[in-house]
Amino acid sequence: MSQTTTLSSKFQISIPKAVRAAHGWSAGLKFAFIPKGTGVLLVPVPDRSDLAGLAEGASPDGFRDREDRT
Repeated sequence: MSQTTTLSSKFQISIPKAVRAAHGWSAGLKFAFIPKGTGVLLVPVPDRSDLAGLAEGASPDGFRDREDRT
């Protein structure tokens, strides 16, 4: 799915309807802009509630902190 849009004079970009619908994005969703080579990766920022239980069952055993790294 290749869609294009234009940067407005207020430096705003409208996400095409086909892209919004395909990903289930709605108004008010926050995004992170991640520099990637000569472009930018646009990634939705999840709500904290969406992350609940994500690491369920994870064990802290074997955790390496910054001092352990070489």
